[in-house]
Amino acid sequence: MANLLIEDTKRFVPPFPEKLEDLDIPVGFLNDLALKAMSMDSDATTSSIAEQLRLGMVVTDLLLQRLSRDKFIEVKGVIGLHHQRYAMLDRGWSEVGRIMAISSYVGPAPVSLKSYTTMISKQVHGRMPTTRHALERAMADIVLTESAKQTLGLVASSGRSLFLSGPSGNGKTAMARSLVDAIEGDMWIPYALEVDGQVIRTFDPHNHQPVKIEGDDYDRRWIKIRPPLIVVGGELTIDSMDLNYTGTQRFYEAPFHLKSNGGVLLVDDLGRQRCSATELLNRWIIPLENHVDYLTLSTGKKIQVPFEQVVIFATNLTVSDIADEAFLRRMGYRMYVMPPGPDTYAEIFSRHARSRGLSVDPGILAHLERRYGGERRTPKACEPRDLIDRAIEVCKYRREPIRLTKAVLDLAWDGYFGAAASG
Repeated sequence: MANLLIEDTKRFVPPFPEKLEDLDIPVGFLNDLALKAMSMDSDATTSSIAEQLRLGMVVTDLLLQRLSRDKFIEVKGVIGLHHQRYAMLDRGWSEVGRIMAISSYVGPAPVSLKSYTTMISKQVHGRMPTTRHALERAMADIVLTESAKQTLGLVASSGRSLFLSGPSGNGKTAMARSLVDAIEGDMWIPYALEVDGQVIRTFDPHNHQPVKIEGDDYDRRWIKIRPPLIVVGGELTIDSMDLNYTGTQRFYEAPFHLKSNGGVLLVDDLGRQRCSATELLNRWIIPLENHVDYLTLSTGKKIQVPFEQVVIFATNLTVSDIADEAFLRRMGYRMYVMPPGPDTYAEIFSRHARSRGLSVDPGILAHLERRYGGERRTPKACEPRDLIDRAIEVCKYRREPIRLTKAVLDLAWDGYFGAAASG
């Protein structure tokens, strides 16, 4: 299996572009980008500009020579083969002012939308299937019923969507994480896209986890990442599902569902957004059915982009109040996340205690069960972890040995759920 994964990964390496034509974007756009990079480099060389643009030395030297011939920059000295030192000319500064007014993007050279669409499709549909073993490994830190494991396995292997409902605090985000961790192999995404001379930034360091790459024989406009997990919640609006353009930066930021391609998108707290659930769900119908979405440029032009990820909709509201049967039929799978029963709660508690190097004294779990019953609270899967962590804080504050005793857990309980204050 390891050898198969290595071969599978090598199939999708973006080839190193040796000629300007290999870049598949307009040369005029590249000239403008190189000039903007030059304007921000006080000691510009072919090497430093190549590093900014993530291009090879030969291709970068060709771009800079063109700028030099057009009297935007001048050669200040030769360092080596295809390697020179450059400086801006007055005509270049004037040109930079003009093109910055159109787009202020300076960074890795983008790839074409066509190249991106082809690459994403090949990677998603050509990757190794998720196995039960991989999912079990990814779910090692969470406690689930066999039925839940079966459903998550089907979602992971099919790539279909999942509708999760049930009380909050019972592991919906953990399930999404287990799904993305079960996806075999890494993937390539571009730093940015070019469409009609406009730039759409796709790489997000907050949501994309780069992985180490051996060697440099690949198109460095692409970066290798782990399949992403993108989580959106109450902040989600209809507008946030389109391209984000501001007059200050003068380029686009990819919407969250473009950034989650190849991974998992968790739409949390469905029904608590600032737009109606009906509007929101209607917006998802075409992407879910056709695996494409349509985004709008500031010019009004619509562009088609791939929609290739596992989408999880999660809500703690009554399903019938936020989604009709027509939408639910479009879901690949549905799951109701039950609050943990006594055995599941005990397993979660014991696991987290062991992870913190603690033992569970006899009678502790029965004591907690009595407290839940006495206060008529329904246990949640997140509460064992939260109570243990607060118990540790209690012991540290009181400068006592860290132990899970009834007295310590009672203090943790009162601090977590709230104790009545005396008058």
